[in-house]
Amino acid sequence: MTSEAEPSVVVVTARPDPTALTRLFATAYPTLSLPDADAALAALARRAADLVLVEDHPALDGFGLVHALRRRPHLARTSMMLLAAGDPAATRRRGLEAGATDVVLPPFDGFDLQIRGRNLVALARAQGAAEAQARTLAGEVERAVAESHERERETIRRLMLAAETRDDQAGDHLTRVAGCVIAIADGLGLPEQEANDIALASTMHDIGKIGVADSILRKPGPLTEPERAEMMQHALRGYRMLSDSPSRLLRLAAEIALTHHERWDGTGYPQGLKGAAIPLPGRITAVADVFDALISARVYKPGWPLERARRFLEEQSGSHFDPDCVQAFLSRWDEIVALVEERPAHRAA
Repeated sequence: MTSEAEPSVVVVTARPDPTALTRLFATAYPTLSLPDADAALAALARRAADLVLVEDHPALDGFGLVHALRRRPHLARTSMMLLAAGDPAATRRRGLEAGATDVVLPPFDGFDLQIRGRNLVALARAQGAAEAQARTLAGEVERAVAESHERERETIRRLMLAAETRDDQAGDHLTRVAGCVIAIADGLGLPEQEANDIALASTMHDIGKIGVADSILRKPGPLTEPERAEMMQHALRGYRMLSDSPSRLLRLAAEIALTHHERWDGTGYPQGLKGAAIPLPGRITAVADVFDALISARVYKPGWPLERARRFLEEQSGSHFDPDCVQAFLSRWDEIVALVEERPAHRAA
């Protein structure tokens, strides 16, 4: 569809006097008359029209011109009428194959051409309006999706703040875990968006600890068996807090909360899942979470040196951890070291 400053109809004919064709449309639409293919190709090099009428002639290859115009992306949907003589069936087939919207054979009737042309103009404008509306709707959908994703992320940020009220080191721990998750996912070859989603959702892996009493959560010494059993409930509590959310990211976070303490050999909790039965996001987060817990200082223990924590992951590969996740982690070791140096884990909570 053209603007008012552009011709709605372009007539390309080798007739010495093109008036017989142009007058069919000039009273209703801005109309441009062109004498040959070169002029048409130049005039329509960057702008479109609602209708291009091309008359085949010994001095003008109408079929070739229609084909050349149709190949231009901005003319791909432009209505094109081809006037051509010849065997009716063969001419129509050839014209349609060249890209004509309509093929008209002689004798040419002015009224018939006018009606056909106006219908094609109406079709072009309706298609243009539909495409413009589709673009508008697509933009609105894109904005709505972006707003929805931002709301999801804001919810997760707020939940992270809630977790930090129970543990003043949670923020750094969650940031390092998310960074390790990104490194592992990258090492596994996961798409960037999937890796980012798992990393963001992983920050909720311990959200269930909100329901654990301070006397257990902050206890400076070893936990008793009842206290340990209570602490282990955080996986189920975190899952229950997040699992019924309409948010895809929070449902992913619920899955991670539930499964990040499962073990590759089936001796983990709360479900005793084994091997690939443990969802991949949970297996990835398990490696990242345990590594950061080992290197982090707590009131009841000092943090381990990085190399010692690395050896532990290697030793536990195939028993505690998915071997592929451990290998992916080790393949990004330099990135892990840089992350820890940026956000050190040596402070005691």
